[in-house]
Amino acid sequence: MEPIANDCSLQGIKPIMVDLPYPPTRVREINTQYADLLAVDYCGSVSELSAILQYINNENRMSAERCTLVRTILGIAMAEMIHLQKLAELIALLGGYVCYEAKRPNGMWSPSCLTLPDCIPQMLQADIEAEQAAIRQYRMHISAIRDDYVNAVLRRIIQDEEYHIMILQSLLNNGC
Repeated sequence: MEPIANDCSLQGIKPIMVDLPYPPTRVREINTQYADLLAVDYCGSVSELSAILQYINNENRMSAERCTLVRTILGIAMAEMIHLQKLAELIALLGGYVCYEAKRPNGMWSPSCLTLPDCIPQMLQADIEAEQAAIRQYRMHISAIRDDYVNAVLRRIIQDEEYHIMILQSLLNNGC
């Protein structure tokens, strides 16, 4: 009896993101209210933390026969990790405390923040919806933050999120 194996190599995967540099990570001044807003993007229910965990969970549950798809999902998750790191830098520069606690009415992050369907098309659709929600939230925060340095980084993150939607929609439309 042959062993069951996963032969999908994850070696050499790179973050899937727009081929544009990020603006310098800097802020005009310390502003803990802005840091609190970014903490929601960092680890709130709609956040980079949620995106990373949802992508990793979906990637882990896809079969070994879907190696190309798995590699794509992991590449998107890696881009979300870069977003998480950029937000942490901004939060610290703004005088905030980088942790996994967003000051929001519904409390701490939990796995209930994720959408984890069983079949691949529903996974992709949930990922698209999560990216769209993140973009809406980033735009709300951009309108509330009066720091052009911070907003430049948020706008650049939005470009990646829009690119992810395009890729996910293409995968969904092509029968994944």
